[in-house]
Amino acid sequence: MTSPTEITASQLARLIGLPISPSIIDVRDDDDFAGDPRYIPASYRRDYRRVAEWASECGPAPAVVVCQKGLKLSQGVAAWLRTVGIDAQSLEGGFLSWRDAGHPLVKPDKLPGRDAVGRTVWVTRARPKVDRIACPWLIRRFVDPRAVFLLGAPSEVLPGADRVSATPFDMEGVFWSHRGETCTFDTMIEEFDLKTKSLLHLARIVRGADTARPDLEPEAPGLLAASLGYSRMYKDDLAQLEHAMGLYDALYRWCRDATEETHNWPSAKQSG
Repeated sequence: MTSPTEITASQLARLIGLPISPSIIDVRDDDDFAGDPRYIPASYRRDYRRVAEWASECGPAPAVVVCQKGLKLSQGVAAWLRTVGIDAQSLEGGFLSWRDAGHPLVKPDKLPGRDAVGRTVWVTRARPKVDRIACPWLIRRFVDPRAVFLLGAPSEVLPGADRVSATPFDMEGVFWSHRGETCTFDTMIEEFDLKTKSLLHLARIVRGADTARPDLEPEAPGLLAASLGYSRMYKDDLAQLEHAMGLYDALYRWCRDATEETHNWPSAKQSG
């Protein structure tokens, strides 16, 4: 039976990708990490030996601590976090239980470098509509929850990327962009190895909305309509991004759990 201070891989998998997901802290030692440098989606590494230094930086959100087998390292770090008021659990069975259950693992080789405080920094064109909102959503929910997004005039994106060491996306001629008939959201799912059934379904909706292919999924025209509405509601691109995250949260949850559910309002006939 799982301890109250532990969470199972299946329970954690149900939370990742949602706005209520806990912070996921990977404290595997260097040897274990070198043996398999992939990581649980949205997790970030911390040195277990320095937990007293970084514990206060974790913030108020609940946390799940991951080591190789879910024993001494993660349980000890989780216990320390609880002493500073953080609702922390360890992952039962650790990284190995997650991997052996077949849950997705992010490939780190394509992950951009991080800034001085450990965040990835991305840059794209201003006035986002579909792909330039969908990609930040994917990154924040599955790759780097603390990622920073910069948006600017098209002519300034690439020069600006060099100046601030940011990674450009959804631009012609860059790595993170459209490929053939697919869009940048597809590229990120492929390169980060996030090919779950629900994310691939969402990717078809995004592709249909972003590339004028409403035939790909029935929901694509609705996503396009909502995206255009968001772009007219907000003059500030970052405000638009933050508010539109909820749209993708809802679509993802629908793709994952609710595609078979229907809604109707049958009017009951009065017998008389």
